[in-house]
Amino acid sequence: MENLLTEEWLLVEQLNRVAGHLKSTFVGKDDIIDLMCLCLVGRENLFLLGPPGTAKSALVRALAQRLQGNTFEYLLTRFTEPNELFGPFDIRQLREGNLVTNTDGMLPEAHLVFLDELLNANSAILNSLLMVLNERVFRRGRETRALPALLMVGASNHLPEDDALQALFDRFLVRVHCDYVAPDALTDVLEAGWNLERPGAEQAPTIAAEDILRLQVALPLVDLRPVRPLYTDLIRKLRLAGVAVSDRRAVKLQRLLAASALLCRRTTVISSDMWVLRYIWDTDEQREVVGSIVDAVVHADDQPAQHPRAAGRDAPDADALLREIGILTAQWDLPETSPAERTAIKDQLRYLHGRAQWLANDVQRAYVQEPLDALWQKVLQA
Repeated sequence: MENLLTEEWLLVEQLNRVAGHLKSTFVGKDDIIDLMCLCLVGRENLFLLGPPGTAKSALVRALAQRLQGNTFEYLLTRFTEPNELFGPFDIRQLREGNLVTNTDGMLPEAHLVFLDELLNANSAILNSLLMVLNERVFRRGRETRALPALLMVGASNHLPEDDALQALFDRFLVRVHCDYVAPDALTDVLEAGWNLERPGAEQAPTIAAEDILRLQVALPLVDLRPVRPLYTDLIRKLRLAGVAVSDRRAVKLQRLLAASALLCRRTTVISSDMWVLRYIWDTDEQREVVGSIVDAVVHADDQPAQHPRAAGRDAPDADALLREIGILTAQWDLPETSPAERTAIKDQLRYLHGRAQWLANDVQRAYVQEPLDALWQKVLQA
């Protein structure tokens, strides 16, 4: 199966480079960027909650610039009409008695959809949005079409207060807070923001919408069976704690577990991939409860090639990676190293390779990759 995914691994590295570029641009937003990439591969919806000025819109726009596809962005108000999202009726077709929507440049043709102030949605567009978000289908009268949307992001500065909006909120499987950065990171924020103003910036990495679709198609190749009993038990514990994890949401979350494995270049899900369940809370009060229940499972996993978000840690440290590679190289070169020890070195090397891909700085990643590749050559020639 690994051979079947050789090309997909290259696409994973490409997407990770995009994520690394975004992380170097948006200080303190690593968790949101990782979740955007995860939902992009898992084809699930993401909800951003945060006050104005916390870069919610900027994050999504930056991802849209790196994604070679169509993007649709709209700020919803109480008076937004369906035509503003889906397009008006085609006048030429209407004269002939056909109700056909002209969707040029509108939501039905977008690969990435961003709906700002999502919870301002009124009843006129609510039902249409529910079908779009849940089934990726646009239906108007007798007109029905599948949507190419790879990722749909909604944003708001508050949680739903009206029961009518709960169904809309429920369609966003992953929810994450977008807060102001910590005071000690403000200098880095200012530096990164000013760098955006400088002309002649280095060419940023991109990835095509068709490549993301290929990763989505590869998801069923990921094996979830090793963790399904543990996953079932975790869902049960969350329900007992008062978190409303419906059967539908539990089934859909499996796609994100598989996406986490795929982004770590694995075709088997491990228990730490369940880190994403930290972000399925319904209220602010649930965040700590959900996090503690999920972390009890995630932190018990000591298997290699974990997603960086599993431990809640930031991007790996380049100097630490270099030190570990140096130690492994010295051990490999020792003539008395046993076959069992060499096997352990290979396993650790795979882990370090996965960690190196998450380095946000291109220069640091290249610097770490050189001795890493050199050691791989020794391993392959042995």
